[in-house]
Amino acid sequence: MKFDKVRWGIIGCGDVTEVKSGPAFQKINNSELVAVMRRTGELAKDYAKRHDVPKWYDDADELINDPDVDIVYIATPPGSHKEYTIKAAKAGKPVYVEKPMARTFEECQEMIAACEQAGVPLYVAYYRRAQERFLKIKELLANGEVGEVRFVSSTQYQKARKDVLDPERLPWRVQPELAGGGLFYDLASHTLDLLDFLLGPIKSVQGFASNQAVYYRAEDIVTGTYLFESGIHGVGNWCFSAFDDVDVNEIVGSKGKITFSTFENEPIVLTTASGTEQWSFNRPEHVHQPLVETIVTDLTTGSSKCPSTGVTGARTNWVMGEMVKNYY
Repeated sequence: MKFDKVRWGIIGCGDVTEVKSGPAFQKINNSELVAVMRRTGELAKDYAKRHDVPKWYDDADELINDPDVDIVYIATPPGSHKEYTIKAAKAGKPVYVEKPMARTFEECQEMIAACEQAGVPLYVAYYRRAQERFLKIKELLANGEVGEVRFVSSTQYQKARKDVLDPERLPWRVQPELAGGGLFYDLASHTLDLLDFLLGPIKSVQGFASNQAVYYRAEDIVTGTYLFESGIHGVGNWCFSAFDDVDVNEIVGSKGKITFSTFENEPIVLTTASGTEQWSFNRPEHVHQPLVETIVTDLTTGSSKCPSTGVTGARTNWVMGEMVKNYY
């Protein structure tokens, strides 16, 4: 599958597409955003007008079957990812789907199978895999700066956000039927996918999930331990009703450690017996853009440069599912 120019259509042109992703499609060479869809047609029309997009729809099927759309970007909550992915695949369209890839690992497998059967690529929006700051960590590891990696630890906790305190108006991110789980699925998925990217696949997982603050039905704290195929050990703690906001990962090796944040723009710090070094990076204006550039390269040259595919995205869903299976 090869295109001279990649023409994008977005299903679900909500907040995430305003700055993080949508404008990137227009700024990349050989790439263009040609259609958007939202169930409320007036909102789709408004988005199209503001972003200079020629077509808008209030029906996903119409966008998927538009002959001017080459690839479908699914930016809806995870509950509809499988449905739209399968429809796009049957229409012969490549798919770029938001993270987490789906609500369950089983749904991910169905999405992969549909795309394989249709002969179309499936990409997942774990955009950190293509950003400079995380590529730097991968380079440090590849160069043996910490020696042999022994273990990784991740700690993320935050105050309960105001939008989860009203049980009558809960955001979709804490509704398991829409999100797959709670904020763990929405946020920890980024960290777990990064660990897969930096350290390789995880082969064994154990975890505990609970709801301590009882603001909503989904889990609000998860603790997990995991073993990577390489033999590296890992442990993670995620809590969404704590007193403060903290986000820190440490990759510890035989000669040093790398400390970094998943979400904050803190410097990457390398600590060894020789002292410390650190690197700072500007956050991309459109955080999806570096990853989308790899997708456009794949679709215009026939290469396989995109580091975030259905196969890698599904692995993250499997890990999360193993960690919360005691809860659901």
